[in-house]
Amino acid sequence: MVEWNAQQYLRFSTERTQPARDLAMQLPPDDGSITRVLDIGCGPGNSTAVLRERYPHADILGIDNSPEMIKAARAAHPDIEFKSCDAASELNTLPNNFDVVFSNACIQWVPNHATLIPEMLSLLNAGGVLAVQTPMNYEEPIHRIIANVVHSPAYADRLPQSREFYNLKPAEYWELLHTYAVHFRMWKVTYMHTLPSHEAIMEWYRGTGMRPYLQALASDAQRAEFEGEVFAQVCDAYSTQSDGSIIFPFPRFFFTAVK
Repeated sequence: MVEWNAQQYLRFSTERTQPARDLAMQLPPDDGSITRVLDIGCGPGNSTAVLRERYPHADILGIDNSPEMIKAARAAHPDIEFKSCDAASELNTLPNNFDVVFSNACIQWVPNHATLIPEMLSLLNAGGVLAVQTPMNYEEPIHRIIANVVHSPAYADRLPQSREFYNLKPAEYWELLHTYAVHFRMWKVTYMHTLPSHEAIMEWYRGTGMRPYLQALASDAQRAEFEGEVFAQVCDAYSTQSDGSIIFPFPRFFFTAVK
């Protein structure tokens, strides 16, 4: 299991939280009918706090399989309930009476979406809404660079070669939602983040996409060597603006579905 670092993740909290805000705006209004809300993969609670803003009087539960993330979420948001729960295997331990099930940038780490999406919908009351955002930036330079380094001869026998991300294609999500939901919407947004430097891209990915590989390497020297190879290619792939900043495109896929 990947060991997550809440502090590292939150170094780009504004950028990471904006998709959660955009997704929350597609949820039903706070008219008193939304009383129970679930945040799957709550991380350090930044997305759950968005749900609290949207539904000030609802009972909100945030779940995550990382003890450090749950600890950070509880410390930052004592008015919200958080508990340890693995979306890959323990969703069936939760009640099935939520009005909203929400998940921001989590399901890419969870296998078997053909089972996961129906399980998420099953947690809802009839007429309840499932709202999901997941990164779909695998064609962006940073992901291609990381994959190239991971699969290079220097690392092929030292790093996991299995797929780390489990997203389906949009057409496959369409088929799942067409089968299990009353109606649904899907859309994709590319966020054009401005980062201060190439090093900032590395900082971003130390908290997410590079983390499983850095964790798998045995020493600080090996991790530095790996990061050095990635960084050199990042500098070549992303041009700088007139003030030295970097435009960092980040595509994300969204859907909402009604049970």
